[in-house]
Amino acid sequence: MATDVKSHPLVVSVSPHVRDEESIAKIMWTVNFALLPAFIMSVYYFGPRAVYVTGLCILTAVLSEHLFQKGLNRKITSTDGSAFLTGLLLGMNLPPSVPFYIPIVGSLVAVVITKMLFGGLGYNIFNPALVGRAFLLISWPKLMTIWSTPTAQFLAMDAKTTATPLGILKEEGAVKLMEVFGDKMSLYSHLLLGNRAGSIGETSAIALLIGAAILIYKKYITWHIPFSFLGTVAVAAWIFGGKGGLFTGDPVIHLLSGGLMLGAFFMATDYVTCPTIKKGQIIFGIGCGAITMLIRLKGGFPEGVMFAILLMNCFAPLIDRGVAPKMFGAVKKKEEKK
Repeated sequence: MATDVKSHPLVVSVSPHVRDEESIAKIMWTVNFALLPAFIMSVYYFGPRAVYVTGLCILTAVLSEHLFQKGLNRKITSTDGSAFLTGLLLGMNLPPSVPFYIPIVGSLVAVVITKMLFGGLGYNIFNPALVGRAFLLISWPKLMTIWSTPTAQFLAMDAKTTATPLGILKEEGAVKLMEVFGDKMSLYSHLLLGNRAGSIGETSAIALLIGAAILIYKKYITWHIPFSFLGTVAVAAWIFGGKGGLFTGDPVIHLLSGGLMLGAFFMATDYVTCPTIKKGQIIFGIGCGAITMLIRLKGGFPEGVMFAILLMNCFAPLIDRGVAPKMFGAVKKKEEKK
């Protein structure tokens, strides 16, 4: 017998029961838009090379996802912005001087191996862009660690190589870092604006913070991961980062250097690869910060954000399971005595 819905307002249906106007495409394109200030600053400082490298990453990422899905006769999702975002993030994590095959290989590893072979968006264990960068760093370590001096001239084609601030700090100490930048305030302003060597999209902290504010305002990310990540780095840098003993380190240098801002706000907060419970997200962020500083201060690399996020991606499901609230009314069974 047919049921009159109007006369029975309480209708039982399958999940999902809560719907929202947000969509994957809307979220992904908003994140891409939030990265626009940092990308503009990268073009300002590194010129056409920033457009060239990032464009190759985006084109390869979108095209490889489209061809993979078309070849397997799957639903085409390459226009939802997720492949574009993976390519954009990978491009912003590469040095501006890399040859053409580096962005292409990195994007293929990120999209095809890390994302599509695991089932597509929502099923990948690790952040695709970071896996692509890790693969490139292991395969071509020399090409991936050649850094260019920012020129602040869009049409400047020649670039001088130099070390990153973290590289100088690790190899030659804080005194040498001050000699290079003049004084502490000059160093801070260069780090904040992005006038320093580094990966294409990681140098301008202020531009990344503008993008992060957009995501927080839109409620696409919350404070839990980035603030616990940054807070742990700041505390660890202050306690252990100084050469004069405990509590003599400079947390500002570590906060504004390397890929910390890009990683904390745009990569560690990846919905798929981070914990979903707020308490777990704080633990995740603290873990990212602790591993980052362990590598920066005691490891062989001057930077540790990429490895820290990838390692903590492994623990995300366990963290969620450990902090999940107990089911209301559930009774834990007592172990039977042998």
